[in-house]
Amino acid sequence: MQGAALIPQYFPELSPEQRERFARLGEIYGAWNERVNLISRKDFEHLYERHVLHSLGIAKVIRFTPGSRIVDVGTGGGFPLVPLAIMFPECVFHGIDGIGKKIAAVKGVVQELGITNCTAEQVRSEDHKQRYDFIVSRAVTRLPEFIQATKHLVRKGERRMFYLKGGELADEIMPVRNIVRVHELSDHFTEEFFATKKVVEVAL
Repeated sequence: MQGAALIPQYFPELSPEQRERFARLGEIYGAWNERVNLISRKDFEHLYERHVLHSLGIAKVIRFTPGSRIVDVGTGGGFPLVPLAIMFPECVFHGIDGIGKKIAAVKGVVQELGITNCTAEQVRSEDHKQRYDFIVSRAVTRLPEFIQATKHLVRKGERRMFYLKGGELADEIMPVRNIVRVHELSDHFTEEFFATKKVVEVAL
């Protein structure tokens, strides 16, 4: 496994507490992954590169201001939720997902790490009624469908979404009427994995 040292390599400003939490992620996720299949066994050896650092790609394109409220839609095993909550301790993060056992695992990870600015809930985005400043997610569906399913979670015209996607996006973006910016993660990370990975920023 590429170790936790990969994270401060790209984020040297991390505090000792943040470094410790990122360092513990591998062990904690390893234990939870034995109980709940959060990450495929083959992929787990790339946890820090393909899950933790990938999540933190959002932190390369926006620095959330203290007090911001962020929802991770379809958080799954807690990505990008948990890494972003560690990165921005003065913001409030909430992860939602329809699969209860994954939410239970995310709650366990958060508790073991002692993260106090992060919660998780089993609920579909369509049924969730809270409002947030920002939406984040790792691709769970095509962009137009995702916008339609989540736009009620933020106040119209004021807020933004940051969506982690890979590959060619032109066909997905074409029908979107909102203002869209595509940030190439290869501009920030040198690993080959990020050659086609992007953060899609959508003004809502």
